[in-house]
Formats: sequence, structure tokens, C-alpha cells
Amino acid sequence: MRFPDLTGVFDVGTLLETNVRLGVTGLRRAGKTVFVTALVDNLLKAGRLPFLDVVSSGRFQASRLRPQPDPDVPRFDVEGHLAALAGPEPRWPDTTKGIGQLRVSIRYQPGSALLRTVQPVATLNLDIVDYPGEWLLDLPLLRLSFAEWSGLTLDLAQQAPRDGLSALWRHWLADIDPTAPAEETAARQGAALYTDYLHACRRADTLLSLIQPGRFVEPGDMKDAPLLTFCPLSGGLGGRGSLWELMENRYEAYKTNVVRRFFTDHFARLDRQIVLIDVLGALNAGPYGMADMKRALELSLEPFRHGASGWFDWLFGSKIDRVLFAATKADHIAAHQHAHLRGLLDQLVGNARSAIRFDGAAVETMAIAAVKCTESVTTEHEGRQLRCVRGTPVGRDRPTVLFPGEIPDNADAFPPGREHPYNFLPFRPPADLGRDPRGLPHIRLDQALQFLLGDYLE
Repeated sequence: MRFPDLTGVFDVGTLLETNVRLGVTGLRRAGKTVFVTALVDNLLKAGRLPFLDVVSSGRFQASRLRPQPDPDVPRFDVEGHLAALAGPEPRWPDTTKGIGQLRVSIRYQPGSALLRTVQPVATLNLDIVDYPGEWLLDLPLLRLSFAEWSGLTLDLAQQAPRDGLSALWRHWLADIDPTAPAEETAARQGAALYTDYLHACRRADTLLSLIQPGRFVEPGDMKDAPLLTFCPLSGGLGGRGSLWELMENRYEAYKTNVVRRFFTDHFARLDRQIVLIDVLGALNAGPYGMADMKRALELSLEPFRHGASGWFDWLFGSKIDRVLFAATKADHIAAHQHAHLRGLLDQLVGNARSAIRFDGAAVETMAIAAVKCTESVTTEHEGRQLRCVRGTPVGRDRPTVLFPGEIPDNADAFPPGREHPYNFLPFRPPADLGRDPRGLPHIRLDQALQFLLGDYLE
């Protein structure tokens, strides 16, 4: 049982009102916006949550949207995203371009008879923050100097498949003297070429995940700001007035004014965390995409404060005491493959999971689908029984039965000589999503909620 929030007035009226801040984190294409939308829709309707104990035990009363706690943060447009998913022509919501926040208040009866005598109804205020996945990759910059970041970034840019994507920027680097007097024209040219390289990584078929700084490709309200006019440099350190000093100063200002502020205002206040991971996308991308995603995940999770919570969290800041790693889009494969997908996820996050458990936090892994777009079916092909999925692939206009392929049992199991051996197709939202009053269909969203919030709802 979590301790109630004691930062407000301590009286009977607020004793059983608890606040929890859930961090929905993950790299791009993992489906954070769809996850938040489906989570909110299902909490408001509560018709598809049989494995959430507060619902199955009959103690759930109702949920409603409430004013968010941070008035300076834009509101997450859950209504607009639901309209896109459940409208007459269903489509996936637009990708997140900036930060958004939402509060859902859950009213329920406490499980303890003693607590029910004090107050028969309790409230859990769930605060959720959505943001572009690229911003998560800025967090590792907090521990790197400009020289360290430049060296690591250049080393990575020289390796396949990034070497071809970064050729123009590296050619510019070869002709630039970082110790020469600073010129704004040179700084802007270098930043533009480096930004073009990052966009090329973002578009690459190999699903490159490690893209820094994140605001270069998703600037939000900082578009065209001088603070984004820098790039890594090679060569020796420059003195006062040099191009190196100019770039270094802007890098440090970016860390202070953007990264550290974003971390302090949002991530440092998290109580629980779910990390969404597009494992199927990494398989499609091949070994480079898989390795790059693993590296990006491990780096992005290092700055978070994980560990068991205690009495003094209100004084020193909260810790994240439960972390769920979730492989998304589980509906894109047949149901019998979900265990294999989870096993692959276990390998992908093995190092990060061990580090978080060592810090004292509880960790779980799952294969989920925030919005279920397919049905598992069995068909016969050349005398064999194949377990397939039936849904409408993106780019088609009618349901199709497809054999999506088998999930490998090892993250390194890529057939030799085949750069992209897997092709797990994306699917469109079903045409009837808006007709069911029980909430958006899903796979294990209720089990994810039970792990993340179940103890708060006891």
C-alpha cells in the first residue's frame, strides 16, 4: 500500500486522495500517444479491464478527466486523438511534436475495511505526460562534456550505416578549423548539415534510434532558436573567441536551459514508469537497428532515479519504484508468438533491467497492444496449419489474412546474407473502434495498469 500524499492539508477529506505521476517513456515509433489515449479511454469506460483488480473486485466507481496540475504545460489532446482513432475513417493520431499533460482521477472503494470506515471512497489522481520520443535521448547529455559528446558522436557517425548518412557533415568537419575565430555563418552551416544528418538517421530503414540532440529534429517551440545552432566538432580545443568555444557554450546552454530543465520539471518527479519499445520495428530494421535501439535505451534510462520509495520522498524528491518494459504492437503477430516477443524484449533490456533492480525498483516485462487491430486466426497452407493474423494493413482498404512470420528466440538471430529478413506489417485501426462503449480494444493494457497502479488502488 502506498503512503498517501502528505504535501497538502492533512485531514480526513484529503487523507485518501493520492497523486501518482506516471512517466510514459520510450523512443520514437513506440506508440506513446496511442498508449496514453487508450489508457485514458479505458479508465473512463472501464469495460475492458478484467485484470485490473480494482475493477474485477467491484471496487471501481468511476474515472473522470480533471484539470492538470501544471497550467503552463499544454494539455494532451485526448479528445482529438480519440476522434482520429474512432472516427468514420479511423487513422492513427499524428506523432507528438511537443509536450502534453493530462490528469485522470479514479474514484474507488479502498480494499481495507479499516480504511473504508475512515472514508468509504478514495481518489487516485493519475498524472500523465506525453512528449516526443527524441527528447528522451537528450538526457545522457547531462553527464557528457562537449568534447566527450563530440568524440562519441563522430565515432558513431563513422560506422555503418551512419557513415553514408553523415558524409556531407563529416566533409564539412574535415575542412573546418575549430580553433579559428568564431563565425556565425560557419556555426549555422555546420548545425544545418548536422541536422540534415540526424533527419536522415530518422528516415533510415534501419530504424536508427540514437539521435542527439532531440530538439534538432523535434524543436517544439524552439524552432530557429540560436540555442540549436551548434554541432559536434573534431580536432583540438579552441581558445577564447574560437569556433570551438562558441559551439561548446551553446552545447552547455542547451544542456542547462533545455535538457536539465525538462528533466527537473518532468522526469525527476516520476513515481512510476512504463518504457514502450517497438521490438518488431527493430526486427524489421535488421541487426543495426536492433543494436542501435538497445544502446539508445540503456543510455536514456541512466539519468532516472530508480529505487524503493520511503517516508522521506516528499523531502528529497520521489523515486521511480516500479518500471514496466512493454513491447508494443503485439497484435501485429499471432497470439502464440507473444511469449517469444516478450522473451526477445527480455534480452533487449536485460542490462537496463538488472541495473534498475539493483537500485531497488520492481521491474516487469510484457507484450502489449494499446489498440488491438487484428484477430488471430488459423489457416491451412500446403497441408500445414498456420497461425495468422487478420486485419487491414496500412496502404490497403480491406481486411487480409497474413502470416506475419516467426519471432526469433535470440536478439542476434538474423539470417546471414539478408539485411532485412523480417517484415512485420503495420495495420490500420479497425473501422468499428468507435461503436463499442466498453473502451478501445487492447492486449494486456489492464495487466500493465495492474502492475503500475494496482498497489495504489488497494
